[in-house]
Order: sequence, then C-alpha cells, then structure tokens
Amino acid sequence: MKIDIKHLQRDWKEYTLRNDHGMSVSLLNYGGIITRVMVPDQDGTVENVMIGYKQAEDYETNPHFFGALIGPVAGRIQGAAFELDGNVYMLEANDGENHLHGGSNGFHQVLWDTEPLQDEDRVGVVLSYSRKDGEGGYPGRIDVSVTYLLTNENELILEYEAVTDQSTPLTLTNHAYFNLSGNGKETIHHHHVTIDSHQFLELDKELIPTGTVLDAADTPFDFRKGRRLQDGITAQTEQNDIAGHGYDHYFLFDHSRSESVMMTEQTSGRVLTIETDQPGMVMYTANNLQNGLELPGGKSRKHLGVCFETQCPPASLHHDGLPPVILQPNERYQQRTVFTFSTEK
Repeated sequence: MKIDIKHLQRDWKEYTLRNDHGMSVSLLNYGGIITRVMVPDQDGTVENVMIGYKQAEDYETNPHFFGALIGPVAGRIQGAAFELDGNVYMLEANDGENHLHGGSNGFHQVLWDTEPLQDEDRVGVVLSYSRKDGEGGYPGRIDVSVTYLLTNENELILEYEAVTDQSTPLTLTNHAYFNLSGNGKETIHHHHVTIDSHQFLELDKELIPTGTVLDAADTPFDFRKGRRLQDGITAQTEQNDIAGHGYDHYFLFDHSRSESVMMTEQTSGRVLTIETDQPGMVMYTANNLQNGLELPGGKSRKHLGVCFETQCPPASLHHDGLPPVILQPNERYQQRTVFTFSTEK
C-alpha cells in the first residue's frame, strides 16, 4: 500500500491511495474532492467508477459537486434560513430561494489542511479545517476533520468528526457520483440497487421536503428487494417527475441489515456495498447533470452517475420528527460511511 502526491496549480495537491489489489482512490485537498476510484471488474480490468472532470481546474467551480466534501449542511435548507435558540439565521440563497450544500463558499470550496497516514493494512489522508463563527451565516466556530481511508479489503472509508463552541446545524457527506460500468461507458439505468429502507421524504416542486414521510411499499421507491434505477427514471409518478425523472430523495434507513445499500452492474460484475451509522441518505440519479462536460471517459450526460449522500436531513430544521442536524458545544460529531467494492462470484 502506498500514497502518491501530485502537486497541481496554486496550492492544490492530489493524493492517490493505492492498495495491494489494484484499487486506488484519488482526492484533492481542494474541496476534499474524490476525483477517481479505480477498481477491477470481474475480468480484472481496472476502470474508473466515479464521474469527474477530465481537467483538474474544472473542479474550481464544480457546479455539480462531483466527488466533493459537502458541508456544513449537506442538502437544501428551506428559505435559506433557520431558527435556533430563538435566533433567526439567514443564509445565502444559492438554489432559487433556498440554500444548497453550504452555499457557494461551502466545504466543497475549501482548501483543506492534509496529513497522510499509512500502516500495514490501510492508507489514507486526514483533512482538517476550522470555520469561523458567522462564516456563511452559520453560528459557531466549527473544527472539522474528515479521514479518507483505503484498505486491502477494497474498502473506501470516510470518517467525519467535528466540534463547535455554539449550537449549530451540521451534517456532512460526500457527493460522489458512482457508475459501476467503468469509465462512464453506460448510464445508470440498468444498475440494480437494494436499499434497507421502507420510508422516504416527500418533496415539493422546489425539491424541498414537505415534512411528510411516505411509505415506499408498492412504489418505485421500494428498494428492499432490489430494483433497477430505470424503474424510477422512467416512472410517471409525481415524486419521480418532481425530481426531474429519477430520484433526489431522502431515504430513512431501517438499519435491519449491516449493509444499508448494495448496487450491482451486470456487465462488469462490479458490486458496491455501503455501510453507515447515518440515519439515512439522499439518493440522486444525476437528473440535472448537463450534457457536454469534459470527462475522462467522454462527455457528460443525464443519468450518468448515482450519488448516495449518507447524512441527516436538513429538513429537520423546519419539521419535527426527523433525525436532527444540530450539534451542541458539549457534543462531538462522529459519523462513518464505508464503500466496499467487489465483484459478483
């Protein structure tokens, strides 16, 4: 196992983590962005299973958040405002009238401090950053560290930690777009996904959760026994249409299994499983991905990747009964998500 470090423009660095079984993960200190995940298929052919830019400088704006570390609050905050302890906090409205993914100066735009780490069975990078009180409109100083680890079991482990000196909303995730066909050869229509969830949050026409928790049974949102993503992409249901013909919804995990998500792609034989201690995730099927962006495997197009954004729902700032996103000064934010890659036997 080893780490390669490549110096890019300005103070950017790209770290490539390599294990002993042909898997590698590349990431930037800028935005904590994962740029590539190289894994073998059932025939041993190593290909990229992430959607990202061909040129590193395109990540400077990154409007689709390819591979980015998202925070301080992942997802949309209704009306770009929230109330906490009797005070109303106004945030940047960067998604219509709403606040998305921490705003234009969110964690995906930060140049993180980095420290490589390596031992016998894992290699990784620790990213750290301190956000000042009031920055971006959020209360409290936030000290954050995120650790990216690659193991010899083909696990990509993301460990998030944070502390604050004031009550503040915080929920972090990574916005990786996965495509197991390799090098973006095909769209994700035929990817087969299983999710340990029987409930999801209803969205309004602005993609803001209404606070209503819907039962997934007998709908394209029931992935408990597995289904292809095309079921929701081609469905004529109101919720799939609202999302832009696909999924952009928060699924509440049942936590009845050790694996919250499993995805397979038949042609390559690749399998991705996700284990997490988060209460749920947003699954986003790249419904709004624009055409024509320069990617390593060709041009971007709609439904070229799928995101599994494990997190708490920011809708809990406006609706009761949902997993909360408020971090208190006497608490430590600690969350862990493991992406494991394998092939079908």
